[in-house]
Amino acid sequence: MLQAFANTLRIPDLRQKILFTFGMFIVYRIGAYIPTPGINTAALSQFVQNISQTAGGTLFGIMNLFSGGAMERLTIFALGIMPYISASIILQLLTVVIPHLEKLSKEGEEGRKKIIQYTRYGTVVLSIIQSFFIALWLENPQNFQGYQLVALPGWGFRLLAVITLTTGTAFIMWLGEQIDVKGIGNGISLIITVGIISAMPTAGYRVWQLLSPLDPARRQLDGLTFLVMLAMGVGVVIAVILITQGQRRIPIQYAKRVVGRKMFGGLSTYIPLRVNLAGVIPIIFAQSIILFPATIGGLFPNTFIQSLANALQPGQLLHTALYSLLIVFFCYFYTAIIFNPVEVADNMKKYGGFVPGIRPGKPTAAFFDFVMTRITLAGAIFLAFIAILPTYVASGFRIDFLVASFFGGTGLLIIVGVMLDTMKQVESHLLMRHYDGFVKKGRLRGRR
Repeated sequence: MLQAFANTLRIPDLRQKILFTFGMFIVYRIGAYIPTPGINTAALSQFVQNISQTAGGTLFGIMNLFSGGAMERLTIFALGIMPYISASIILQLLTVVIPHLEKLSKEGEEGRKKIIQYTRYGTVVLSIIQSFFIALWLENPQNFQGYQLVALPGWGFRLLAVITLTTGTAFIMWLGEQIDVKGIGNGISLIITVGIISAMPTAGYRVWQLLSPLDPARRQLDGLTFLVMLAMGVGVVIAVILITQGQRRIPIQYAKRVVGRKMFGGLSTYIPLRVNLAGVIPIIFAQSIILFPATIGGLFPNTFIQSLANALQPGQLLHTALYSLLIVFFCYFYTAIIFNPVEVADNMKKYGGFVPGIRPGKPTAAFFDFVMTRITLAGAIFLAFIAILPTYVASGFRIDFLVASFFGGTGLLIIVGVMLDTMKQVESHLLMRHYDGFVKKGRLRGRR
């Protein structure tokens, strides 16, 4: 593997892509420390330390996770790339119900470009709305335990905050698109991953504080427990990789056709049905819904809403049960949107393809639906387990949630998925130029 990393620097165009990608990462991380004008960042940091018992346990924590800590410091990149993700998900959902968008999605490259342009417009609109309400939220000291975060509240600050935060999100979106064109990997996904990974040094420092090797009196974590945690972390990462790569291969046979003097078809191939086809989207949807009562309770104090928010705190039985059910539901919901067994069966029938032992047309579509329903259940249960695991790791080992978040949850799934996808792209570049890749066997190996 070390030789493969050395080979990446020997290929001029691949080296240029990698260096350009890292350059964009540096620009992104610099922007994550430039404060928004008019914000008392010291008071904001103190407030966050007072209320943030669990990183990612509130809607604010989720946004802070995806922004790489920029939300906690209210920098120009405070909104992060979440508006773009929300706009992309909304466009995917609308593609099913709006015929014009469905038609665009089937028009190839030109249709894809138009959908991307609509996504950009949606990102700007969502950024303006979110930044405006954030500005209103910042102006009220009652929301911050008496801390005065805005020196000069009013429409001047609101307009400045909206322009600054919206421009920051648009700039991040542009960085991601530049990585897509001139770099390596999926730009938006890599930016999210870099933001999550940026919390690793802080998590490592907190583990060092818990171990306290220089002061045994303050030690809260012994060496054996640390080794158990380390082994558990490695096991979880391996399990996530296996589920992310796991697929059910449906064999496909194409009938022979004679066109003129040439014979076409007669090939055997397969359709890979992924176990976790929905990716991390179900967890994001479930988190947004289950954190809604807590968010409303913080903005509009009410006895019923507050009691409901307390019952839905991480670690509570109601939270675990509802959270798991929502993840399973959204796994099936999102899989049904992006995988249409009837359309796949019709396309196969059109080109003379069939599943051995299954008649073309409706029986094939029913077979795909049967298989997809069952393998999605396995992926959904695993996603639910990974999503709730950090909460119980934090309470079981009595460690900070920031440390426990790397044992599962949204962050780990994104990191593993993006890293695997990027390694596949680099692997393809190496094999295309007759270099050895990262692995000698397995499904990660690129195509020759």
